[in-house]
Amino acid sequence: MPTELNLLLLTAASIGFFHTLIGPDHYLPFIMMAKAGQWTYRKTLLVTFWCGIGHVAGSIILGFIGIAIGVALNRLEFIEALRGDIAVWILIAFGLVYMTWGLRKALRNQPHKHHHTHADGKLHTHEHTHHDAHAHAHEKKASVTPWMLFVIFVLGPCEPLIPLLMYPAAMHNTAGILAVSLVFGVATVGTMLGIVALAYAGLKPVRASFVEKYMHAIAGFTIMLCGLAIQFLGL
Repeated sequence: MPTELNLLLLTAASIGFFHTLIGPDHYLPFIMMAKAGQWTYRKTLLVTFWCGIGHVAGSIILGFIGIAIGVALNRLEFIEALRGDIAVWILIAFGLVYMTWGLRKALRNQPHKHHHTHADGKLHTHEHTHHDAHAHAHEKKASVTPWMLFVIFVLGPCEPLIPLLMYPAAMHNTAGILAVSLVFGVATVGTMLGIVALAYAGLKPVRASFVEKYMHAIAGFTIMLCGLAIQFLGL
């Protein structure tokens, strides 16, 4: 029995790692939003951590309830699939809305000229943008984004957890279920944090002034692509 549980724990760690690694939706949204919103390293990892906790906790709670009341595995899988569909369409919609907002912001911030005629008849011309005028709106948008990501990740299921880990663990005892869930959760969240941290460090010195004003739009487009890839390519 202990040997079987040890193998199950090793399987939980492996699946948690590879499930996260091959799923770009587990880290790309944080990487892109951090770059676009100029998040600090601390904020980026905190948002990633809590979204990861919410992501894993949703499936753990559902699995515990299902095991406790004896819900059939196929019914739990149906609920998880339904949650997944809802989450992915919210992810796509969020990416589309954010991309649209980002494009509008970038285009409205194009440098343009104003002509003024002084009292003495002289014509004065100056060029400027409206970056400062929209700074407050940007701050408000940035504060909403982490909560949107958290909601999406709470809804998004950890598909392998219930059928591959929690039901086999139920053959042991409650302690075994908790151990498997904990190992899977640590592997998943740890992998998310590791990838995001490495990407943040790698992208921080990158400066591309010609695309910086489009970073919000690029972030939204990338997030939308993640959702489309999950929905139609099964990533």
